[in-house]
Amino acid sequence: MRRYVRRGAALLGAGAAMVMLVIGPGPEGAEPASAAGSLKMVALGDSSAAGPLVGTQNSVDCLRSGSNWPAIAARALGAQLTDVTCSGATTADLTGKRFGYIAPQLDAVTSDTDIVTLAIGANDINMGGTVLGCTQPLPEPLGVSCKSWMTAGGDTTDSQLAAVRPKIVDAVGRIHAKAPGATVHLVGYLRYWDETGCYPTDPIWAVDAEWLQSIFDRTNAMIRQAAAESGATYIDIATPSAGHGVCAPYASKWVEGLVPTSVAAPYHPNQSGMDAAGAVIASAIGQ
Repeated sequence: MRRYVRRGAALLGAGAAMVMLVIGPGPEGAEPASAAGSLKMVALGDSSAAGPLVGTQNSVDCLRSGSNWPAIAARALGAQLTDVTCSGATTADLTGKRFGYIAPQLDAVTSDTDIVTLAIGANDINMGGTVLGCTQPLPEPLGVSCKSWMTAGGDTTDSQLAAVRPKIVDAVGRIHAKAPGATVHLVGYLRYWDETGCYPTDPIWAVDAEWLQSIFDRTNAMIRQAAAESGATYIDIATPSAGHGVCAPYASKWVEGLVPTSVAAPYHPNQSGMDAAGAVIASAIGQ
């Protein structure tokens, strides 16, 4: 069992029952560590972790929720959380200032950090723009499949992801250097579409939904490989989210589509998704 689990075993029962303090952002958009046990957890990454529009937002600049999966996981682990996840973040924001004034996310990692989670990569390949570019006002066969025109010169996804992987590996190396005793967990992305889309409920053709999901699958595979190369662990949240994607019934949906059915940003996790992902991630970290 990992060092931080031994150190925090007595705190897990009380920590799981604690209500996290929702506190405002610091001067550069970071949420300060929340009151909990002696374990120190730092959450890094993009909107898949930040939770834009979900629950109470504690950073206007980063559209970060106080009830995102880092908060859920930290609560279950009884850990003090410093959450610097930021919507729109790329790997460049790990070492550089976002918007020119938000501190590099890696600045939040210190020598006494016990747990680091990192969810990053999709914005490096402009996945948000790609998904929105695939929405269709007209049903098949009217119009043009986004897959057909976006890959007219060849599908460059694999080469783009190959360029992102060493950046994530480098980030993990920097985390290990700053916090030698910490364990680092690379978290993938939830599953968005199962087999086909659900046009017109969500305005993406089946052929394009399948292609978009393949990009998420390949992104998750890249993150898994980066974890293996860097000595981090990979946490799979796509598998447990099967059947809970964009096309799922309202009561079982973890990810919203173009027109959200609960309060969340389009094509992002809702509160149910954050709760479920947080439980999966906490369980994986605690093993």
